[in-house]
Amino acid sequence: MYPTIGDLLGIRLPVSTHALFLAVALAVAALVFRAQARRLGQSDEAILYVVLGALLGGGVFMRLGTWLQHLDLRRNASLAEQWAYGNKSIIGGLFGAWLGVHIAKRVVGYRARTGDLFAPAVAAGMAVGRIGCLLTEQPGTPTGNSFGITLDAVTAARLGAPAGVPLHPSMLYEIAFHILAFCVLWFWLRHKPIPAGESFTLYIAAYGIFRFLVEFVRGNEVVWYDLTRVQLVLLATLPVLLTRIALLARRGELRALTQPGGIPAPEPVEAR
Repeated sequence: MYPTIGDLLGIRLPVSTHALFLAVALAVAALVFRAQARRLGQSDEAILYVVLGALLGGGVFMRLGTWLQHLDLRRNASLAEQWAYGNKSIIGGLFGAWLGVHIAKRVVGYRARTGDLFAPAVAAGMAVGRIGCLLTEQPGTPTGNSFGITLDAVTAARLGAPAGVPLHPSMLYEIAFHILAFCVLWFWLRHKPIPAGESFTLYIAAYGIFRFLVEFVRGNEVVWYDLTRVQLVLLATLPVLLTRIALLARRGELRALTQPGGIPAPEPVEAR
């Protein structure tokens, strides 16, 4: 594992690897968002306030998303302690960003759907950001074979992971998922006539299902019936997303996803 960029490059450079990749991820997401906004013609000034709402909401809930871990509130850290030292939660960050977007849209009166702007941007940013997690965090559970990441005793003790045995590169699985999701969103789904904004619903639902399954090899703390806290949250939220998708499908609004056909060919240019 490489806590700093100096550790990664073998030089003296005390820059946090995780923080650097998070910054790069935000920059990548911003570039993708800008390109998508231009393509869809949603580049007016009000959209900046929507983005600000997403960043503020995502930042707050990413920090505080793991605060309520015990029903007995006295066993939880104070909000100040959680903000300063608590674990960050991607699921909490996504929820916070969604909430921040909706609050910002209400405040500035922005009525256009923004899900199609955020979906590819979030997927691209997540793919890059998870590289920082791959390089700094606990890989996962033992694979049971020679495939995986093997930690030395010192690193394993620091991360609270088993030493000397191959571990699932769970972050690598996530990187692959988000790269695939971005390709689907950017090169295929953008050409399908589905309701405005619903590409984000499809992406988040797919990620929720994937994350629920990958949690079994993530090595996170099991809290109830072999399930982690993330899985319990997803059990409560995924049915809402899947119900929304089912209603869209029932109304025939997702029929284009099952019909053959790729990127539409450009219209011929008349000779003059």
